[in-house]
Amino acid sequence: MHELELKYGCNPNQKPSRIYMENGELPIKVLNGKPGYINFLDAFNGWQLVKELKAATGLAAATSFKHVSPAGAAVGLPLSEVEKKIYWVDDMDVEFTPLANAYARARGADRMSSFGDFISLSDVCDVATAKIIKREVSDGVIAPGYEPEALEILKAKKKGNYNVIEIDADYVPAPVERKEVFGITFEQGRNELKIDDEFFANIVTENKEIPESAKIDLAIAMITLKYTQSNSVCYAKGGQAIGIGAGQQSRIHCTRLAGQKADNWFLRQSPKVLELQFVDGIGRADRDNSIDIYIGEDYMDVLADGAWEKIFKVKPQVFTREEKRAWLDQMSGVALGSDAFFPFGDNIERAHKSGVSYVAEPGGSIRDDNVIDTCNKYKMAMCFTGIRLFHH
Repeated sequence: MHELELKYGCNPNQKPSRIYMENGELPIKVLNGKPGYINFLDAFNGWQLVKELKAATGLAAATSFKHVSPAGAAVGLPLSEVEKKIYWVDDMDVEFTPLANAYARARGADRMSSFGDFISLSDVCDVATAKIIKREVSDGVIAPGYEPEALEILKAKKKGNYNVIEIDADYVPAPVERKEVFGITFEQGRNELKIDDEFFANIVTENKEIPESAKIDLAIAMITLKYTQSNSVCYAKGGQAIGIGAGQQSRIHCTRLAGQKADNWFLRQSPKVLELQFVDGIGRADRDNSIDIYIGEDYMDVLADGAWEKIFKVKPQVFTREEKRAWLDQMSGVALGSDAFFPFGDNIERAHKSGVSYVAEPGGSIRDDNVIDTCNKYKMAMCFTGIRLFHH
């Protein structure tokens, strides 16, 4: 297949629309549904991300994309019982495969942002992964293949209209890429930067210790940023991105946004949240939204009389600012990546509040010394990669 006609472009008024190859065949097959323009942008960016994550870590990988940036990305490390609960998979009677673990993590870290995602999987989609996908609101999935039973499960989603794409895992794009803006063609070499252990070798802080588990988290953060709209910052821990701040003009705003998402991920693991008793029949999205409000500043929106009764069986106690801070102070060992240098130490000050212990950034700011000093203040280990990862 040389080209595929699409219903429309980014918006319904943008017609005609298609994807095509100037030379050769498209490296994909649409096995079900009718993916759109933005679906394919998510799919192709997400596929590159998971392919690189697997190459860097040797582990099955998954990502959850929304509007051409990842909402989550992860590798297939086993899930703890608490993680199963906060990702809403604790009731599933399945054997969690590495790929299923990866998608549960990628989808579950920031469930508010992952709602209606497009999924990319590094490996052949198995039944366990398909069963997790079946439960979630999602636009589609791309993978190098599908087990027969898994494919049937996915084809039944969205009344038979769920988008299922198979990609040739051996496809290698041309080394030069082009895109057109306002009738003008831009051309650049592809960003083929390899992210491995050597990428994190230039440690510039007094603390020189970065354990292997943290290197995996740093690799996840940096590869995630490689496919995130800039400016971008990513917090990672335990084999997954836990907070992604994308597309902000100010880097400190990226760091704050991603830090708040990372904080929310950890707050969801607190006993106060785990013990919430929801009314029978409440939807998954309503649960997610209620938790997000409960742990935020607008908690009275779900605790006020006349509101809580629709959500909870028992009225929860307020999760006070002091209680939240005490819980967050227990978080440590978090990795932080940035797609460009931190211009001021305030980014590190904010990162410290979210338990960051390891940092990777390009370096090159005239205030690098200030950033290094701030890392030293908190005994963080930081490496300069020397490479910017802007993505637009």
